[in-house]
Amino acid sequence: MVFKRVTHVIFDLDGLVLDSESGYERIMKSMAKVYGKEYTPDVKYKLLGTTETDSASIFIRELDLSVTLEDCLEEYYKRIAVEMCNPPFMPGAKRLIQHLATNNVPIAIATSSGRKMFKVKTQNHQEVIRLFHHIVCGTKNPEIQKGKPAPDIFLNCASKFPDKPNPEQVLVFEDSPNGMQAGIAAGMQTVMVPSAGVSEELRKPATLVLDSLESFKPELFGLPAF
Repeated sequence: MVFKRVTHVIFDLDGLVLDSESGYERIMKSMAKVYGKEYTPDVKYKLLGTTETDSASIFIRELDLSVTLEDCLEEYYKRIAVEMCNPPFMPGAKRLIQHLATNNVPIAIATSSGRKMFKVKTQNHQEVIRLFHHIVCGTKNPEIQKGKPAPDIFLNCASKFPDKPNPEQVLVFEDSPNGMQAGIAAGMQTVMVPSAGVSEELRKPATLVLDSLESFKPELFGLPAF
């Protein structure tokens, strides 16, 4: 199968470029345990791809915690600073990013993370991060009115390329159902590399579903082949 040709690519970060979702899961499980609660897969999937503020709000609501949003976020940030200082690349991510950059394909990142947490997670990967034309962080960003699954962050990210491509010219890579839905809602073809445990039903709207970025064939979307 060959898909519509694209000219620009936008990547999610967590669980797609960097193997950080396992770190997030450890953090949320340990925080839930402090309050005598269990961090279930159902809650995990609701948090995937959301902003830090939305994640904390959902976490508090779903676990019925008697803690303020501010206190929850403070503890969350403390734990991230320890757990997430050097997450490895997901399989195939570094190779694909370097390939696209070498072939002058404009690439960007659209992440629900805040700028501070983005810096924590990427501080040891600057040789790859600098290949991106720009980075859009969703948390505490006045330009992003609604987080994923709303399309705001992808539309905003696309608008920051100098030639301002139309949505149909942009390919999105995502791992979360919320992120995939945001890409589709933005009118962009969206390749999903699902997080572990994401059901077949939640994957259905994606343009293409892959087990790993290692199996992605750029030429299917009119991009230079490896």
